[in-house]
Amino acid sequence: MKEKILEILKQEKRGFSVQEIFDRMGLKETKDFTELLKTLNDLEDSLEIYHTKHDNYMLFQNCHLKIGTLLVNKKGFGFVDVDTDEDIYISEEHIGHAIHKDRVIVEIISPKGKPLEGRIIKIVDRKFKNMVGEFYYDGNTPKIHLDDEKVKIDLEIEKEYTLGAMDGHKVLVKVTKKLKDNHYLGRIIKILGHKNDPGVDILSIAYEHDINDIFSDDVMEETNKIPNEVLPNEYEGRKDLRDDLIFTIDGADTKDIDDAISIKKLDNGNYELGVHIADVSYYVKENSKLDDEAFERGTSVYLADRVIPMLPHKLSNGICSLNEGVDRLAMSCVMEIDDKGNIVNYDIFESVINSKKKMTYTCVNQVLEENIIPEGYEPFVQSLKMMEELSSILRKNKQERGNIDFEIEEAKIIVNDKGEAIDVKLRERKTGEKLIEDFMIAANETVASHIYFMELPFVYRVHGEPSEEKISDFINFVKTLGYKVNVKAKGITPKLMQKLLEELKGKREFHILSSLLLRSMQKAVYDTTNIGHFGIASKCYTHFTSPIRRYPDTTVHRMLRKYLFEKKLDPDTIRYYEGRLKLIADHSSMKEREAVDCEREVDDMKKAEFMMKHIGEEYTGMINTVTTFGFFVELPNLVEGLVRVDDLTDDHYIFDEDAYALVGVRHKRRFRLGDVVTIIVKDANKEARTVDFILKEDEKKEETEISNIEYL
Repeated sequence: MKEKILEILKQEKRGFSVQEIFDRMGLKETKDFTELLKTLNDLEDSLEIYHTKHDNYMLFQNCHLKIGTLLVNKKGFGFVDVDTDEDIYISEEHIGHAIHKDRVIVEIISPKGKPLEGRIIKIVDRKFKNMVGEFYYDGNTPKIHLDDEKVKIDLEIEKEYTLGAMDGHKVLVKVTKKLKDNHYLGRIIKILGHKNDPGVDILSIAYEHDINDIFSDDVMEETNKIPNEVLPNEYEGRKDLRDDLIFTIDGADTKDIDDAISIKKLDNGNYELGVHIADVSYYVKENSKLDDEAFERGTSVYLADRVIPMLPHKLSNGICSLNEGVDRLAMSCVMEIDDKGNIVNYDIFESVINSKKKMTYTCVNQVLEENIIPEGYEPFVQSLKMMEELSSILRKNKQERGNIDFEIEEAKIIVNDKGEAIDVKLRERKTGEKLIEDFMIAANETVASHIYFMELPFVYRVHGEPSEEKISDFINFVKTLGYKVNVKAKGITPKLMQKLLEELKGKREFHILSSLLLRSMQKAVYDTTNIGHFGIASKCYTHFTSPIRRYPDTTVHRMLRKYLFEKKLDPDTIRYYEGRLKLIADHSSMKEREAVDCEREVDDMKKAEFMMKHIGEEYTGMINTVTTFGFFVELPNLVEGLVRVDDLTDDHYIFDEDAYALVGVRHKRRFRLGDVVTIIVKDANKEARTVDFILKEDEKKEETEISNIEYL
């Protein structure tokens, strides 16, 4: 009956009375009417339908109310994720008593045609995960001050479950029950350390996101049984590439090395590119304790000065890592590529390799950009220059098909031996970094295409087309800044998106506009259905090249072994993976989002910690966000701070939504996105992960030249 009711309600975007539904279903008996009412009540309770004040029923998605998950921003406002392309903005005044991650019902209050805005009218479900906070005694009552200021509750600890915590300890807490209103009771399940101990600040954020830095005894017991080196019998059946000139290129501090590369020039003038990836799935057996733990973690998490790995260090830094001068098991994708960047032939096989050199991006860039040859790099110069040549060819090929390079900058946090942030710099993306990116994309596409044409269950990396509405909103916003673009939102393609970015290049706000455009697109995810990857203009893409740190890559390796090497193509195997891979894809996408959120919060915390040492100092930056309560200024090293409207004392400022600007009522002075301003650091709060700026008092009303910006 449930399915029939939903089918009727889908037919028209309006409410149906009980009698209408009864008649359309062709029901006659009184008992049928009773069952119908019960089913309608169940559907209402599960929030699949909405019962209007006029006693009609309609689909939730068709009414003025929406249901979703509240995601609160540290700046006070939030968004409700309603599982559609567009989230609903919720201002701080319309959040009410809802807290971060609550399931809520939202009433849409924005006019038609405007960006969605709403107010929360009901909290449907409050599912507390374990939370982190600072322990303290309020009189004789043990309490927790939660780290996550987005969760506004009063949390008391059961006295028999303090685990001996003392004032100042950071602890992991499980909420056990509600006492009244926003007052809850909980139990400490782990003491992370004192808040001033090195590394506890990062660990606290990791545990907030349910990211565990410790592996269980069962996992470690299984790990300890794995050998530290390749055993003699493990060479059998593998192509021996140990004498080939294979090497790795990574960051100087990288210890988990997934990928190695090799290159040759063939007699026909084509290139032979080898991408050799650590054979993690050989050691991490399906359905083992190790595999279960890797699945649950989903990904390694990179946090300032540390990595919380997906696999224990014995694997991630040891037997699986393609370290210099040792034999390692690998999966190789060797591609023949012509002078136009087309892959004309390839082979995918199990191999054993021995990396001849652990190279760093810094040294490789010296060779390729400065013609400086660091000691030990002499035997590899010819290969590196040939790789640069091939990389340029592949990059041109990608650009011609529509690959979108948003040129998004990233910050790199520099810490001392105590874990304290001592500098914030831009992360470099030079020739060496781009070269590895080009080669990994080529291998990922080759592997994905091979399995796709075999029509077998698989995990793809997909990126859907952006919505016409969001691109249209972005183009209209660009026009409010006074810029004209010759791209229409309708029928947007990667080539047109590329053209749009090209037209914005040279504008002083380019990196801000590029970020805004990226946010208007869908997020890349894992899926078992191949819809292509819009961002890199690829018809077929997967993640194959990082199995030490990403579970989907480990899964892709497992599929290659099953399908290509073990030839397991029987119906039972196919059915098994048809059922399992969707779960892996969805879970991996979720864990990736959690890891990104965690990494971002650690960066924000460390940036604030760094700026605490620079209070009172003066810098120049660019306005990247304007709101009703002030504007955010981004410094050249990507540190961001808020200039509050209350601190703009020369006038009374109001927010002009159409112009996306703060405008002074009397003097008409405007602050808008892209304006360059000189600021003074007013305050920084490591715990709140915030930085506050004020405008320099003698800041000229005319625009400051962008050339005056200097790094911290």
